Amino acid sequence: MINLDELKKFLYEANKNGYAGDGNEVSPQRQGFDEIEYKEGDWLFHDSYTGHYFAPGQEIVYFEGKPVWAMAYAGGMAFDHHGDKELTKKTIEFLKTALLAMDPESPFRGPQHFHDGNFEYFSALTGNIEDFADNEYIEYKDEVVFSQNFIGGVIIN
Repeated sequence: MINLDELKKFLYEANKNGYAGDGNEVSPQRQGFDEIEYKEGDWLFHDSYTGHYFAPGQEIVYFEGKPVWAMAYAGGMAFDHHGDKELTKKTIEFLKTALLAMDPESPFRGPQHFHDGNFEYFSALTGNIEDFADNEYIEYKDEVVFSQNFIGGVIIN
């Protein structure tokens, strides 16, 4: 089985240098998707997503060329705000800031709570790096403007 402490450390660095950190975009394996990779030694992080107002995706961590951890996610802006480019831009900028404030013990999304100005981020994580589920959402002026669900954990062969 994979060393979970090493996996946490790698995921922490990968997420700091991934989507939230304006990571290294690569040629997509799937047409119509955006993809980001981060590599460190024998570890490789691959994030693949599509869409803007609603954006499903998947993250995979490889160790020595084998997939060892995965997370699937789907969500985005509240339907009433689809098409609101200005609010969406501000919300995504805030989301990236919240994601960079992640807990090193749960380095796959943001902290349980994060606040900046009129924005608040909430995460309801259950489980741990081996097997987890979560719903995260963002409020702007006390209105939910963004929500996303995700599940994931260690891949066992």
